[in-house]
Amino acid sequence: MSTRYPFTAVVGMDDLRLALLLNAVSPAVGGVLVRGEKGTAKSTAVRALADLLPEVTVVTGCRFSCDPSGPDPRCPDGPHEGGQASSRPARMVELPVGASEDRLVGALDIERALAEGVKAFEPGLLAQAHRGILYVDEVNLLHDHLIDLLLDAAAMGASYVEREGVSVRHAARFLLVGTMNPEEGELRPQLLDRFGLTVEVAASRDPEQRVEVVRRRLAHDDDPAGFAARWADDESALRDRVAAARALLPSVVLGDAALRQIAATCAAFEVDGMRADIVMARTATALAAWAGRTDVREEDVRQAALLALPHRRRRNPFDAPGLDEDKLDETLEQFGGDGEPEPDPDPDGGPDSPDGGPGGGGGIPPQGQGPDAAPPADRPAPPADQPEQSAAGAPGAGAGEQAAVRAAEPFRTKMLSVPGLGEGAAGRRSRARTEHGRTTGARRPQGALTKLHLSATVRAAAPHQRARGRSGTGLVVRRDDLRQATREGREGNLVLFVVDASGSMAARQRMSAVKGAVLSLLLDAYQRRDKVGLVTFRGKDADVALPPTSSVDAAAARLEQLPTGGRTPLAAGLLKAHDVLRIERLRDPSRRPLLVVVTDGRATGARGGDALALASRAARLHAAEGTAGVVVDCETGPVRLGLAGNLARELGGTSVTLDELRADSIAGLVRDVQASTGTNRRAA
Repeated sequence: MSTRYPFTAVVGMDDLRLALLLNAVSPAVGGVLVRGEKGTAKSTAVRALADLLPEVTVVTGCRFSCDPSGPDPRCPDGPHEGGQASSRPARMVELPVGASEDRLVGALDIERALAEGVKAFEPGLLAQAHRGILYVDEVNLLHDHLIDLLLDAAAMGASYVEREGVSVRHAARFLLVGTMNPEEGELRPQLLDRFGLTVEVAASRDPEQRVEVVRRRLAHDDDPAGFAARWADDESALRDRVAAARALLPSVVLGDAALRQIAATCAAFEVDGMRADIVMARTATALAAWAGRTDVREEDVRQAALLALPHRRRRNPFDAPGLDEDKLDETLEQFGGDGEPEPDPDPDGGPDSPDGGPGGGGGIPPQGQGPDAAPPADRPAPPADQPEQSAAGAPGAGAGEQAAVRAAEPFRTKMLSVPGLGEGAAGRRSRARTEHGRTTGARRPQGALTKLHLSATVRAAAPHQRARGRSGTGLVVRRDDLRQATREGREGNLVLFVVDASGSMAARQRMSAVKGAVLSLLLDAYQRRDKVGLVTFRGKDADVALPPTSSVDAAAARLEQLPTGGRTPLAAGLLKAHDVLRIERLRDPSRRPLLVVVTDGRATGARGGDALALASRAARLHAAEGTAGVVVDCETGPVRLGLAGNLARELGGTSVTLDELRADSIAGLVRDVQASTGTNRRAA
């Protein structure tokens, strides 16, 4: 008996449990992305699902889990005609965040392929997960190219490995489940769309439910086997229900009325593409089978919309997933069939829970209800000139503090990059040596060969052919001849914003423009896969409003709530930024920083002190460490002091006005940043 935490022992989390069970019934739904705060049993529920799946019959000895009744004709271990069959439990394979491409898709021995003509292939995690579950914890932290490979395999049902003209293909059909904490960064909308369903999870605010969670968790930790035995009957009943729903699924009829409702719903919410319609249709069909019915009803379509559409409605990374349920109900009512009355809903207030008996719609209450639910995404925002609630009363608030104002409309910015060639995490900002990109040269491999430079390998082997006794047409290649391709692509950087929130910036229209500019740069950082941080200074000191993180959503939220007022401790802001970057260099030395200072260049401090001189000294600290810097000059009016330009020269960077920051207002800003940095360094 498995000692894994039982699925039926998970308290609450109705949407999560239903989404997982629907994928167990119909893997064609396309997987689940689970979004939620830390410590909400996301991973526990996903891992428990494996025990509910039926056993898998495989060809004995096949590393790719071929089905004996229909083996893959292109299986690398094939052909399998007449092979023996055996059964095993369905696997749940976990993909670590730090996995390599070869670990995911498999490794091809290039040396043997060149020297012996043998396709020596070592299967990866995609092969292991075939006909099972592939679980990716913290999927938002996975490198983009790995996510692309993963989702391509999930969509095509096969994995392709190609190395210098040698290719291997094998089946890879699995139930894909990813979990993520949005505070640590978002997935691109294109990747979000590839997950069939998405659910939001949060810890319950009900004390009784929290008590039950703790009670069960402690009981399991004290005696895992005994705890699993107490839930064995419930697990068996749920396992049987999954099997029954799978058997019933081919008999479920998706009528024209339900199809019209699905199409109308996707059109009403302006969902891009047709994937949402297809996923909704498959989900509604699975819901009907889960409820023990052969017809799809309106409640199935409604629940399918709540699971399949919220994450597809995001238009930019700062939009929260959500669905206007009133609009959904109006659409379903408007396109509610061909005049026939809909079946009466359950008089007891809805269908059963996932671990109960058959009922309409699968048995899960709609998402987004309750006192802690987020407001619908379609709710109109308050006017831009309406002030937000002041942060007065918060720690550090002082006299003269003004309420936060809304940011102006974001715009597309010019790309700012770090000069030189880095070796940081893959991204889209600065030049770097990467595993993916254009080939720039070759070198001897350090460790396992991952990207062969074919011509360089041939040139290295050619002079030794006579000494190695070559007699045929084949090239005699030894390991010492192999050459690794060096490639140049783009990296993500740490973009640290240092924002002046003092009284000199407090004019309402001015601060709104400044916030709009920073919001635009945050959007650019999101698109270029950067980490971001936010330091603000006002009054007597500077604060780290947001430590470096991959979540630009969190940075945008902190920026929106930023109040203004007080003096201008510019030196304190720069010194605080210096401390943040010093710590980050120790944590992640390969990620190069880009310092963006948003200020008018003014500095004030205690009487008798030279605030500007202190700010200049602080700026020179950054310049001495080679930190790339950009000063966004917020000074306005007919008379300008040019203090921001002076600060930029001390930083060894460049200065750009708010208007020049726009992509369509100035040409060659990237070249200006690099040239200015190089000139200042040579002058120093």
